Amino acid sequence: MSEVCIANIGPRERRKRRNFGVFTFAATAAGLVAMAAYGLDRGWRLALFFPLVAAASAVIQARDRT
Repeated sequence: MSEVCIANIGPRERRKRRNFGVFTFAATAAGLVAMAAYGLDRGWRLALFFPLVAAASAVIQARDRT
């Protein structure tokens, strides 16, 4: 059985979500590099999990048009 996916967000909203995702990925990577450079404990790096999840979610939503 094939399923038809109907996009429920327009091109403008997809662009906003993609840009948010890319920016958040970059900020998370920069934060990880800074934390490693300053030698912070690994426990502090766990705080980057939530921005990473938000970035991944935004990129997936933009890609799947949902």
